[in-house]
Amino acid sequence: MARRTSRTNAAPRPRRTFGDFVKAFLAFLALAVLVLGVPVALASQIGWPFPDEVPSLDMLQQQITVDTFIYVLSVVVWLAWAQFTACVLVEVKAAVSGFGMPARVPGAGASQALARQLVAALLLVTAGAASFAPGLSQLGQSLDDQHRPGVAASAQQTPGPQAQQAAQEQQAAERAEADRQAAEQAREDGTKFYRIQPPQGRHHDSLWEISERHLGDGRRYSEIYELNKDRVQPDGEKLSKASLIRPGWIMEMPADAYGGDLVEMPDEAPQVSEKVRGQIEEYAKSGDHPLASGHTAEKGAGASTGSVDKDTTQIVLPRDWATQDKSGAANGTAETGDQAQATAADDSSFGLPEALLASPLLAAGLLAALGRRRRTALWQSAMGTVTGRGTTPPVPTGEAANVQDALFVGADPDAVRRLDRSLRGLSEALTAASRPLPTVYAAWLVGGEIHLQLGDGEDAPPAPWQQGQDQTVWRLDETAAEASPASETAAPYPGLVSLGTVDGNRLLLNLESVPGVVALTGGPENRAAVMSSIAAELATNGWSDRLAITLVGFGEELTALAPSRLRHFPGIEDLLPVMDAETRQRAGALGAAGHDSVLTGRSGHAQNNRWAPHLVLLAAEPTEAQAAELSALGTDAARLGIGYLIGTATSNLPGAVWELEVTADGRLLAPVLGLELEAQTLPRAQHEAVVQLFRDADGEAGQDPNPDPGAPPFLVDVTEQKPPAVFARLIGPLELIGLDTPDPDRAALMAEALAMCLLHREGVNPRVLAAALWPRGVTDDVRDALIERLREWLGTDPDGTPRLRSGEAGRLTLAPSVVSDLDVMRSLHYEATQGRFARNENARGRMLTDALGLVRGGLLPDRAEGRYGWLSHEIIDAQLPLLVTEIALTLSEHQLGKDRPEQAIAALSSAMNLSPGDERLWNELLRATHATGDTDRLTALAESLATRAARLGGGRGLPPRTAALLQELLPSWRGDDDAAAG
Repeated sequence: MARRTSRTNAAPRPRRTFGDFVKAFLAFLALAVLVLGVPVALASQIGWPFPDEVPSLDMLQQQITVDTFIYVLSVVVWLAWAQFTACVLVEVKAAVSGFGMPARVPGAGASQALARQLVAALLLVTAGAASFAPGLSQLGQSLDDQHRPGVAASAQQTPGPQAQQAAQEQQAAERAEADRQAAEQAREDGTKFYRIQPPQGRHHDSLWEISERHLGDGRRYSEIYELNKDRVQPDGEKLSKASLIRPGWIMEMPADAYGGDLVEMPDEAPQVSEKVRGQIEEYAKSGDHPLASGHTAEKGAGASTGSVDKDTTQIVLPRDWATQDKSGAANGTAETGDQAQATAADDSSFGLPEALLASPLLAAGLLAALGRRRRTALWQSAMGTVTGRGTTPPVPTGEAANVQDALFVGADPDAVRRLDRSLRGLSEALTAASRPLPTVYAAWLVGGEIHLQLGDGEDAPPAPWQQGQDQTVWRLDETAAEASPASETAAPYPGLVSLGTVDGNRLLLNLESVPGVVALTGGPENRAAVMSSIAAELATNGWSDRLAITLVGFGEELTALAPSRLRHFPGIEDLLPVMDAETRQRAGALGAAGHDSVLTGRSGHAQNNRWAPHLVLLAAEPTEAQAAELSALGTDAARLGIGYLIGTATSNLPGAVWELEVTADGRLLAPVLGLELEAQTLPRAQHEAVVQLFRDADGEAGQDPNPDPGAPPFLVDVTEQKPPAVFARLIGPLELIGLDTPDPDRAALMAEALAMCLLHREGVNPRVLAAALWPRGVTDDVRDALIERLREWLGTDPDGTPRLRSGEAGRLTLAPSVVSDLDVMRSLHYEATQGRFARNENARGRMLTDALGLVRGGLLPDRAEGRYGWLSHEIIDAQLPLLVTEIALTLSEHQLGKDRPEQAIAALSSAMNLSPGDERLWNELLRATHATGDTDRLTALAESLATRAARLGGGRGLPPRTAALLQELLPSWRGDDDAAAG
C-alpha cells in the first residue's frame, strides 16, 4: 500500500498586526465599560435594584413620579447588564477552552453576538482565538446570526516504507499489516482532520467556510476537496461534489491548517469520543492523495469579498437523490419530472433548442401563458373587441416553430401542479395549526419529491410533510405531492425561480428571501441568458398569484409575456427613486398591519395581495454610488418581500451578500452557498423566438388594422366528387374511414397519433409526437417504431408515395389524400366566405349548410382516460366553437336574407350546442325568432335565455346588449328589467 511522507507537526499561526492590538484594546475598554462601568454607575447614581422593603398593595396604588419612572428604567438596565455579563462569561469560557460551541443565553441573540465579537477581538492577539472570531468586519452587519464553530481533530500518522511487489498470495497480509501500522502511527504524525458537525440555527458548514476559517482563504476549498474526494466516509458514502458535505463526515486538512478548534489527538483531546477517534483513525487509512502544499490560491480566482453573507445558510443538497431511479423507460419503466426531460435532452434534437428542452418549469409556464394569450386573442377577435384574424392564428415558422415544439416537449405541467398545490397546502396546514410561514431559501425538485430548505431550524412540519435530513429541511414525498388537492390559499412563496440542476435534480431559489443583493457575474451573453430565463419563468410560472418584476437595462421586449407582471426601466437612475419610495411604503404598511414580514401577511386570515413580492433584475452596470444605494435598499429587502439580482461584469460588487457566476460552459457556481449547477438559460435566439410567439398571439402589434385573415394552412378541394383515401371524423366521436383496424393493443395509440397529425397539417416534430403520446418519457426506438407502424397503417398513394411523410427537420406531414372533417369544414367556410363561391348565393348557402352538418358534437368527446392530454396545450378546443359560430351566423344571415327564418333558427340552435354562452348566437336567435312573427315563441325564448344567463353568469341576468335588443323586439317583456337597465 502506498504510504505518505511525514508532515510538519506545527501549524503556522497567523501574524498579529498592529490593527489587531488596537482592536483588542478597544474591545477591552468596551467590555470594561459594559461589564464594570455600568453597574458602578448605576449603584452610585441610582442605587441597587433591590427594594428596601417587601412590596405591598399600597405601593402599587401610589402616584407614579419621575423618581419612580427612573427607578423602573434602572431595573431594566440592571437586567440587560446581567444578561450581557452572562453572555460575556459564556463566550470567554468557550474561547479559552478552544472547544465546542458556547451555550446560548436565553433571549440574548444580539447581546450574545456582541459579546462574542468583543471577546473574540480581545483574544485575537492570543493563539487560542485564531479561529474563534468570525471577523470584526461583520460586527453590526450580522448581530442576529450566530457563528457555529466546527469540531476538528488532528490525527497523527507516520507513513511507513513503500509496499514491495510480492507474490499474489502475500498481498492481502501485507495490506492488513499496512493498515495496522497506519492506525498505530497515526498518533505521531501532524495530519489534521476536520469533523463536520450538525447544523445549528441557520448555519450549514461548507468547504468554502472551513477553508476560510482554517486556511485563511475560502478559495482554497478545492484543496480540501482534492484531499478527500472519493474517500469512504463513516456513513459509507463518498465525497463526490465539493458542494455536498454531511454532518459526521471527516475532512483531511492541508498541512498549514490552523485554528483554536484544531486539537491534538488522541491523548490531548479527551473531549473527542472513542467512536470519533476510531472513525478518524479508520479514515486516515483511506487517504492516498497528494499532500497539500499549503500554497495560497491565485489572487482573484473565484474571490468573493465585500459583505458576502457566509452565516445565513448553505443550500443543502437532498441526501438520497443518488438512489433515485434514472434508468428511464429503456427497461419499460416510466420516467417522471426532470428525469424525463434530461433523457429527452440527450437524444436527437430534430433541430429543437436544448435550453428549453432542459427547462421543464419554464417551458410549462411559457406554454400555458401562450395558450391563454391565444385563446384570449381568439375570443376578443370573435367578439369584435379587437381586430383579429378570425379563427385561424398564424402558424409559427422557422426558429419560432422550433421553440414552440421545444416548449411542448420540455414542459412538465405535472411538476408545476405538484409544486403549486403542495406549497399552498403547506400554507393551509400551518394556518390551521396557528403557525407562521417559515422563511424558505430554496426548493429542490428530486424526481416527484419536494424538499424545502428553511432559513432556520423549525419544529416538525405539518402532515403530510416530513422532517428532512436535518431541522432546516422539510420534505414531501411524491405520493403526497401528487395527492395535494387544489387550494384557494394565497401562494406562499411566489419568488421561487429555477436556477439549474445537479444530476437532473432542480434547484429553485427564493429570490425574495435573500438577505440583500445577489450578484451574477460571467460573460455578457451568459449573464443575459440566465437573467432572461429567470425573468421569463417569474413572468409565467404557475405557483404565483401576483408578482411584480422590474427589468432594468434589458428585456423591454419581454414585457409582451406578461404585461401585468413585467415592467421595464432603461437605467438604474430611473429605478432608485421608485424603489426607495416602495421600500418606505412597504415598511410602513407592514408596521401599520402589525406584521413582522410579508410572510405573516400571506397566511392565516390576514392574507393580502399587497404582500406579493417585487423582484428587480438589473443588467445595467451600477456605479459605486448606485451599488451602495442598492445595497442599502437591500438591507431589509427580505422582510419586505423585495429581491435584487444584479448582473455585473466583475466580481466583488459592493454590498452583494450572495455571488453567483455563470461560466462559458453553462455552469452556475456559488462556492459560498456550496453550489455548482448546470445553469438554466434562455439564449438570445430562443429569447427572441419566445417574444415573437407572444406577439403573434396578440395579433395586433405592428399589423394592418384590417388584416386579411388569409386561407387556412390546408384546404380540401370541395368540388371533387372523389372521396379522400383516408377520412377521419374528429368533430364528435372518433371515426376512421378507409383504414384497416389495427392491433387492438395499439389501436388507441395509433388513432391518437393520427389525430395529432391531422390537427397539425403544417407538420409534427417526432419529439413533439412522442411527448404527446408518452408524457412521462419514451426511448427513441419505441418512438421510431410507432412512426413506422403509423406509416405502414396509412399506406401509400397510387403513385407509391407514403401518406405519412418526413419533411423539413424530420417533421411528419400527411398527404392531401388523408383528410379530417375539420379540414373539410374549414375549407367549406373559406370557399363560401372568401374563396371562389363567396359571390354565388346558392353555392354559398349550400356549402355553409354542409359545413354545419359536419358537427356531431365537440372535438373528440369520447377521449379515453389518460389519452389526448396534449389537447390542453392546444387552442383547437377554443377554435372549433368559434368556427362553428361563425358558420352559423353567416348561414343565418343568408337564410334571413331569403326570408327563411326557420332555417336560420335551425342553424343557430345547432351552433348553440357547442357555444351555449356566445351572446352573438343569442342575439341572432332573437332576431330570427322575431322574424317568424310568433310573439309567444319569442317570449318563451326570452325566458329561456334569461334562465341560461342566470345559470352561466351567477345570477347576473341577461347581458346588457341582449337585454336592450329584447326591449326593442319585445317591449311587453319585463323579465329582466335590472339587466336591461344595466
